[in-house]
Amino acid sequence: MRVPEVVEAESGVHLVTGSNTNWVIIREDDAVTLVDTGYPGDRELLLASLAAVGADPRAVAAVLITHAHSDHIGSAEFLRAEYGTPVLAHREEVPHARRDFLQQVSIGQILANGWRPGVLPWALHALRSGGKKETPVAEPRAFPDAGPLDVPGRPVPVHTPGHTDGHSAYHLPRAGILITGDALVNGHPTSALRGPQLLPRMFHHDRAHALDSLTALEGLGADVLLPGHGPVHRGPVRAAVHHARELAG
Repeated sequence: MRVPEVVEAESGVHLVTGSNTNWVIIREDDAVTLVDTGYPGDRELLLASLAAVGADPRAVAAVLITHAHSDHIGSAEFLRAEYGTPVLAHREEVPHARRDFLQQVSIGQILANGWRPGVLPWALHALRSGGKKETPVAEPRAFPDAGPLDVPGRPVPVHTPGHTDGHSAYHLPRAGILITGDALVNGHPTSALRGPQLLPRMFHHDRAHALDSLTALEGLGADVLLPGHGPVHRGPVRAAVHHARELAG
C-alpha cells in the first residue's frame, strides 16, 4: 500500500490525496471531523491518513459529505457500520447517499468523451479504485439548514448545488479555510486547465447551476481552499472563483 499524501493546510486541518480524490481531516483535541472518504479502494489509505495525524477511527465524531459520488463516500458506510460514526449531508443529498437515485457520470458519457486526453486513463484508474462499486450509506442524516455544525472545527455548510443537487462546501471561518469538494477544484486528470476551475462538463448533473453556485463561495472569508481534486490552493476565494469563471468561458 502506498503512503497517503497528507498536507497540513493550517494547524489541525489536513488535506489528504487518495486515488485522484481528496478528503479532509479536521482535528480538535482528541476528536476528528472527516470530510469525504475517497473511493472504496482508498479505505486503507483513509485509515493510514488518520493514523498519520495521530487519530484513531473511533475518534471520528462525524463524516461530512460534500456529495455522494462513489469517489467521495467510499468508506462512509464502513465507518458508520463499524464505529457508529454519523454521516451528515445536505438534506437534498441524503437520498442520493442512500442511492434512492444516482446523479453521477455514466459509462456512456465517459465513452462519448473517451477521445479527450486523460479520460480513458482516469476511467481505468477509477475502476481499479472501486468507482463502480456501490457503497450507499444506510442511514445518512441531514444537517441543520443554517449555522455551524456541532462537530470538531465547527464547519459551516454552504449549499452549492449543480455538481449534484445537494452538494455542499464547508467553511471554517476561524481558520480561513474553505473545503470546496467538487464545486470548485484545483485540477483533475481529465482537465488540461490549471488553477481553480469547474470540473469538465460531463461530471456535473447541472453545469449551469454549478457555475451559478460559485456565487455562494466568493463572499466567504477564506484564503485557503481545500478542493475535492487537486492540491491546496492559497489565495482569496474571490480571486479563485473569478479564475474559475474565466476558464468556464
